[in-house]
Amino acid sequence: MAIPPRVYQICVGIFASLGSFLYGYDLGVIGGSVAAAAFERNFNDPSDEIDGAIVAVFTGGGFFGAALAGLVSDMLGRRLTILLGAAIFLVGGALQTAGRDISYLLAGRAIAGLGVGDLVMIVPLYQAEIAHPAIRGRITALQQLLIGFGSMIASFTTYGTNQNMDATNNAQWRIPLGIQLAPAFLLACLILLFPESPRWQIAHGRTQKGLATLARLHASGNQDDEWVLAEYTQIEATIEQEKAESASWMDLFKEKASFRRLFLVLALQASVQMTGVSAIQYFTPQIYASLNIGTTESLQYQAVSNVLAIVAQFCTAVFIDRIGRRWPLILGNVFNGIFWIILTAVVAVFPSQPQSSQEGLGWVFIVMNWLFQLSFSFTCGSLSWIIPAEVFDMKTRSKGVTLGVMMSFAFNTLIGQVTPHAFSDVSWRYFITFIVCNFTNALFFWALMPETKKRPLEEMNALFSETQWFIPTAKTRNLGFHIEEFAGDIHAQRAKSVGQEHDEKIDDRDQTAAMAGRLG
Repeated sequence: MAIPPRVYQICVGIFASLGSFLYGYDLGVIGGSVAAAAFERNFNDPSDEIDGAIVAVFTGGGFFGAALAGLVSDMLGRRLTILLGAAIFLVGGALQTAGRDISYLLAGRAIAGLGVGDLVMIVPLYQAEIAHPAIRGRITALQQLLIGFGSMIASFTTYGTNQNMDATNNAQWRIPLGIQLAPAFLLACLILLFPESPRWQIAHGRTQKGLATLARLHASGNQDDEWVLAEYTQIEATIEQEKAESASWMDLFKEKASFRRLFLVLALQASVQMTGVSAIQYFTPQIYASLNIGTTESLQYQAVSNVLAIVAQFCTAVFIDRIGRRWPLILGNVFNGIFWIILTAVVAVFPSQPQSSQEGLGWVFIVMNWLFQLSFSFTCGSLSWIIPAEVFDMKTRSKGVTLGVMMSFAFNTLIGQVTPHAFSDVSWRYFITFIVCNFTNALFFWALMPETKKRPLEEMNALFSETQWFIPTAKTRNLGFHIEEFAGDIHAQRAKSVGQEHDEKIDDRDQTAAMAGRLG
């Protein structure tokens, strides 16, 4: 029995998201690993500068990994680019796990970051290109869901090893770092068994394979399906037009519609990092320590936070194609800002409060952090991968997504470098940055971000070229060429053809009967 098309697309999307799992796991594992007593003993109690560098070289590697994926993905295809990222990550993960001194660890972090940068750039792009428009948001939301799942597994792993292993046993930090090798190996071994992007196949002249892949993904292999034929025709026409116009990196800056999309994607990726999520993710033990919460307890609370994030990300995957992209992004930033106001106030007043009040304030911080994680994960986190993967046209998609991911890693690196020093020097005042940024993010996206839900990828050009930049007064509902109408036209033509054949058969039968009568 054939797998239903939507189930098949989701299964492919989940497997590809193993690359996203690696990113989430590495984000979640490093805070608990560097805080482990065995790690501090083995590396002679590394300074804040070393802790910051351990984070920064990973995200810096991610910056260049995204650039690498952008350069090779159009040439090699989406699957081979995923394979390349997984292979690079395996090398980096092995170096981290086996590291004898800090140089091994830093080199491993940089190489693993290179692989992760490749993966988080190509995975949502691949997911968007295999998905039916009606569930594209759901499938690309799997990126953030698996990032969250990776972080959750990492937090429970580091908590378990910190609790149950002796401070003299280097397995306390090596085991959490080594676990990430398993999903990377699985991804590298099996990715070629999954379908290539049909859009990439058609763009590279493999039209019959592209049609067969579309049919396999969207119609259980039926190449005569009306939607599949309409989608194939639309993709082919769009690619032919784009080939005639050629494509270069400069097109993203020279063409008005392309630059508009690039501007929004770069702003989106920068804004996500400026919500403050990475500051808490990377430096949970240090921030909690300022509230007299120990390392073990902070890892425990962060594990709960990661579970809540998974719940929120799952809800995003279920509901995002119903509620859209625009308003969740706006409201998510508003709620993030509100939660940061409370978090900042707690850290500001905590030192001056009597000990009897400090425990209660600590719990206020913990709960607000949990609510912030719910808000971020349901909105900004998932949308930062969904929107970039769907707004660009075929000729600029890999280039645009690449620059967006590079922007994400650049700001991620900035946060990783600045946070330990800023929090140490100015304490709660540093968090005011995130309050301001969340509210300005909301205002920015209210003004400039259009709704893209359920719009086929080939119709995005009309959305961004035929509307004004200021969205609240723009009309976007009836723009572009509608694939549903084309599929309906194909259905009508087929019905008409069947009707004509039926009439011809009746005429032939009548003529035969008449001739038989004359002969009789």
